[in-house]
Parts: sequence; structure tokens; C-alpha cells
Amino acid sequence: MVSRPGSPDRRYCIDLLFMPRRLVCARCGATADWEAPVEGRALVGVTMGGTEDPYFGRPLWLQTRCAGRVLWAYNEEHVAVLADYVGARLRERGRSSSTGAMIPRLPAWLKRAENRPEVLAGLERLRALAGRSAAGERSDAAYVQGERAREQRNVYFRGGPY
Repeated sequence: MVSRPGSPDRRYCIDLLFMPRRLVCARCGATADWEAPVEGRALVGVTMGGTEDPYFGRPLWLQTRCAGRVLWAYNEEHVAVLADYVGARLRERGRSSSTGAMIPRLPAWLKRAENRPEVLAGLERLRALAGRSAAGERSDAAYVQGERAREQRNVYFRGGPY
């Protein structure tokens, strides 16, 4: 998934929730476009999190069963950030980053010390899965539904009094 060609450059991290997106199949060339719906004077953005792509509702490729749950990630960078955090023996607040807001929102099961070995093994499975692209290589967890994003609405008001 990429920003749609011709879209304005992103100025803030939150812009990702509202910017037009394009889904492109590298195998067959099929495309789909997404634009934030408008309600009144507000754009309604996506809610990140869960086992489905927030824009198109398709199951994420990077999913695996782990500690009785489904462990998922958007991409290899996401896997690396999770692995760094879960693998750290001392979790200190570090420098601010675009992923910094994600860490406090991680589920408790993923942060528990007793789950560390299993979660790190799950993250390694996701890292290996990232290099595969054949449908038959997809994790069986990628078909599980129900780990949906938290109910939350991201709204951007376009001009005028709120």
C-alpha cells in the first residue's frame, strides 16, 4: 500500500490517518483507492491496530499465533521496533519517535516478561514471513478475524468553527 500518486506531502504523523491511499497488487497489477470519508465538515480517518489493514480491510500478511493470541505487524520496520522493545531487559523511555506512541498501547500479554521468549520467537516468524509472497506461504493466523482495532474515530475538521 502506498500514498496515492499526486497526494500532498505528509506534514504530520497524523496525516497518515487521512491521506488518500492506493493498494497495488505486485503480482497482477490490480489497484484499489481509498479516501477518507467526509461527515459534515470533517474527514473521518482510519484507526490503526488490529489484524486487518486499516484502509482496505484486508488481512495483514504478517500474522502468527503467539501466546494464545495473534501477533501481527504492518511491515519489517514494525517487527524490528517490537523486537527491540520486547527484547530489552530494561525498558527505559528513550528519544521521541514516530513509533513512540505505539509502545504504551501494546497489549499487556505482549509486554509480560514470562511471554518474552515466545513473543520474540513469534517476531522472528514474522520477520521470515516478510520475505515470502506466495499465497501458500501465508500464515494460517492471517485468516483469523476478530482482533479488530479499538473503537475510535479519528476526525479532522476542515476550517470553520467546530
